Amino acid sequence: MSEQSSGPWWKFPHMWLVVGGPAVVVVASFVTLYLAITRPDPVTDTDYYRKGIEINKTLNDNASSMAPALAGRNHAQTGATPAPAMRPAEH
Repeated sequence: MSEQSSGPWWKFPHMWLVVGGPAVVVVASFVTLYLAITRPDPVTDTDYYRKGIEINKTLNDNASSMAPALAGRNHAQTGATPAPAMRPAEH
């Protein structure tokens, strides 16, 4: 029997199929890490709670023009304006 000499590992195409997938994932993770570090998240706002309270106050002031979802849906075909919903007593 004669032994075949095998070449270097990088000359086998199937080897690149095995190593290529994880290598692409590692490179993509470093790109993602770079983007996460260099571009801060613009969503953070320190005054979001007060703004939310103000929005709720303006919505409560105009409650007579806002119909409940079911009443608005039921009167969509007729064109009739639904009666305003009763607001619960505030404590």
